[in-house]
Amino acid sequence: MNVEPPIQAKLLQLAAVDAELNRIAHRRTVLPEQQEVARLEAERNAHKDAAVAVQIMLDDLDRDIRKLEGEVDAVRKREERDKSMLTAGTVNAKQLSEIQHELGSLERRRSVLEDELLEVMERREASADDYQHAGARLDKTEQQLADAQTQRDEALADLEVAQGRCDADRAKLISLFPADLMAIYDRQTAQHGVGAALLQARRCGACRIELDRGEIARIAKTAPDVVVRCPECGAILVRTKESGL
Repeated sequence: MNVEPPIQAKLLQLAAVDAELNRIAHRRTVLPEQQEVARLEAERNAHKDAAVAVQIMLDDLDRDIRKLEGEVDAVRKREERDKSMLTAGTVNAKQLSEIQHELGSLERRRSVLEDELLEVMERREASADDYQHAGARLDKTEQQLADAQTQRDEALADLEVAQGRCDADRAKLISLFPADLMAIYDRQTAQHGVGAALLQARRCGACRIELDRGEIARIAKTAPDVVVRCPECGAILVRTKESGL
């Protein structure tokens, strides 16, 4: 294939643009700002789970408190009924003894229930503090996440601008090349990552392998407009003054 040397030289610009596009694509996949967003999202979710777990515990404790309060109230009402019966003086000796015995049992039962209620209420107070702390941590992380997302979006916007510039430069460049040359270049780029590179002294700029003297002699004898390729990696070798041929 024959292509004018100035046009072949433009392949180096195209290769540089494609290399920049590859760097942009790679940067998108390893964007530090995105990694920070992912870290904070995981932290936010952990804080949410912790808050939900504490809320479930609070609900359980509230249910226990209502149950114990109901039991205490029932015992007190029973005590009041028994005391009313004693005060009324309408019970016989046997009933009096039974009521007095029951009042003793009710008092002990109420004391146990009130102790349990106090314990549960203390646990509920501690859990409420935990819930407030969990909420504060969640609020802080969500604010940090919002800031990180803003920074991520700004970084992505910068990459979009850079890609747009590269795409425009590439569109201008590819219009300069014959279709068959672009077919070789694109195929080589797809297979090996670099479609064209400078032949600098005896070294291929794509694979960085130094060509043997026989190959260099053959290339030196090749007409300047003939498209030559690296015998090692297949990249189009662009010859300039730096090639030393």
